[in-house]
Amino acid sequence: MTAAPAETAVGPRRRRRRRPRRPAWAGRNYSLLTAAAFVTSLGSHGALIAAAFAVLESGGDGGDVGLVAAARTLPLVLFLLIGGAVADRLPRHRVMVAANALNFLSQGAFAALVLLGEPRLWQMMLLTALGGTGQAFFSPAAEGMLLSSVRGEQAGRAFAVFRMAIQGAGLGGAALGGAMVAVIGPGWVLAADAVAFAVAGSLRAFLDVRHIPRREPGGGLLADLREGWREFSSRPWLWGIVLQFSIANAVVGAAQAVYGPLVARDHLGGAAPWGLALGLFGAGTVAGALLMTRWKPRRPLLAGTLCVFPLALPSAALALPVPLGVLCAVMFLTGVTVEVFGVSWMTTLHQEISEDKLSRVSAYDWFGSVALVPLATALAGPAEGVFGRAPSLWGCAGLVVAVTAAVLCVPEVRNLTRRTQPVPRGTPTGDADQEQTYAT
Repeated sequence: MTAAPAETAVGPRRRRRRRPRRPAWAGRNYSLLTAAAFVTSLGSHGALIAAAFAVLESGGDGGDVGLVAAARTLPLVLFLLIGGAVADRLPRHRVMVAANALNFLSQGAFAALVLLGEPRLWQMMLLTALGGTGQAFFSPAAEGMLLSSVRGEQAGRAFAVFRMAIQGAGLGGAALGGAMVAVIGPGWVLAADAVAFAVAGSLRAFLDVRHIPRREPGGGLLADLREGWREFSSRPWLWGIVLQFSIANAVVGAAQAVYGPLVARDHLGGAAPWGLALGLFGAGTVAGALLMTRWKPRRPLLAGTLCVFPLALPSAALALPVPLGVLCAVMFLTGVTVEVFGVSWMTTLHQEISEDKLSRVSAYDWFGSVALVPLATALAGPAEGVFGRAPSLWGCAGLVVAVTAAVLCVPEVRNLTRRTQPVPRGTPTGDADQEQTYAT
């Protein structure tokens, strides 16, 4: 017998179907959202360190650092609910791109001020406030867009991979940002963050929203806000956990934004060690997200809430203060456990809230979660003067433990169970409540 022609011999190989490069649940929108979030997370985590040390290097103290941090969060609180209603009414990707453009301009101007001269406190507060305004419109749109881009029982894995990507970027951004601040100064780190917003906005411009049905004309912005409030307030597990995090986020935010850089300056050696500690927190969140790609807790809210207790550990570690190695270990452990909560929370929202209400519910979630942060960060400096730094940090740790224990008293938090099918679009609140599955 003669040998087969070369083209015949290799033909079957050519006819084999190529394996998909990404899993079925990672569609085009999901991939674009993940890539854009990776870029912005990489820049923003370094910029948080850079902003704090820009204030300190300009002659400010802990109170000034708190004021700049509060200036970002205050407009975030004021405009979040409006941002959620707008994101459920307009194409979400357009809202996201416009917000990224505002963040690019404000952060770029902040960087220019730092690089060209000594920035004044009011200038840094104003530009930071513009960035917070952009975030207020971006966050509800982004969360609604992400939740609507995932389908089926692999939603938990998709959210875990998404969060693993952004937390991995945060790991690199915090460590690199701290090192860059120490070597070349905070201005260049802020400039890099501005470029990251421009790149991410360009990616988000290509999102496809044709799969999202257009909303019928309603009763206006106030009617949308009232409908979102009814959806939010009718679910004890939802408002209970948001109330918990309104306090926990406030005290943890004050500890990390104000006390953390001060402890780093006085006891750890400056920006680079603090950036390393934040980077280890990021490494922990990556590990936690990796864990959640495999683990699907039957009671997601119970598992997630139990994992919030370790959030008190970093404040306690800073209060002592512990050596850098111990602090890094504490930050890593905290990152792992907090990420378990984060994935569990997103999975629960995905299965319990209908698509047309996602951004408004997300806005109430964000609003409650950050409402007290401006007050806490603004009061962190005066509290240190009155009570001392260590007692203030111990108070932060105690509040985290207290509010987390309290939310476990809500039956739905302990008993709500995971299922694979999300609530259909337009489902009334009462029907949605009847569809919830609880453990027996």
